[in-house]
Amino acid sequence: WTDIIYFDGYALYLIFWGYFYMKMNGEHTLPVDRKTVWNALVNPKVLKDSIPGCTELEEYKKNEFKAIVALKIGPVSAKFNSEVKLTNIDLYKSYRIFGQGKGGAAGFAKGGANITLDDHENGTILKYEVDAQIGGKIAQLASRLIDSTAKNLAGKFFDNFIKIVEGNNTIVKENSWQRK
Repeated sequence: WTDIIYFDGYALYLIFWGYFYMKMNGEHTLPVDRKTVWNALVNPKVLKDSIPGCTELEEYKKNEFKAIVALKIGPVSAKFNSEVKLTNIDLYKSYRIFGQGKGGAAGFAKGGANITLDDHENGTILKYEVDAQIGGKIAQLASRLIDSTAKNLAGKFFDNFIKIVEGNNTIVKENSWQRK
C-alpha cells in the first residue's frame, strides 16, 4: 500500500500508489490589525501578488476564483489551471480555502487550508492547517522534493504577503470583502 510515510514535526506525508498526500501547519505573527489581514486574505490582487508563480487570479463568482500558477518541482514543470473557493467563512476570524488545479501531463494538485486569525499584542496571528493531494508525474518523479518545495512556497507566500500588508497598500485598506 504505502511507499513512504513520515512526520517531520509539523507535516505528515504519505505516498500511496502514485499519489502524494501532505498535511502541514504553521503560524505567522503579522504586525497589522486583524481586519487589515482579513481584507488582504480575501483580495484577489493581494493573493495574486503573494502566491509564488501565480500569473492570473480573478474572482468569477463571489468567493470563487480562477487562477493560473506555474511551478517547478525537481525535474517537473507545470502550469496549473486552478479553481479556488472560500468556504466556512467567519468574518474577520477564519475561513477554509480549497482549490484544485490541473497541470496537464505533469499531474494535478488539490487541497485546502483552514485559516484562523487571532488578535495579538503586536498585531495578528495567522494560523493555517493545510491538506493536499498531488498526483501524476509530479508525485512519481518529485515526491521527495515536494516537502522542501511546499515549505519554500509557503515561506515565499508569507514574505510577499507581509510586504504588501505592512506597506499600508491602499488595496489592503479597502474593505474588499464587502465589494460585491
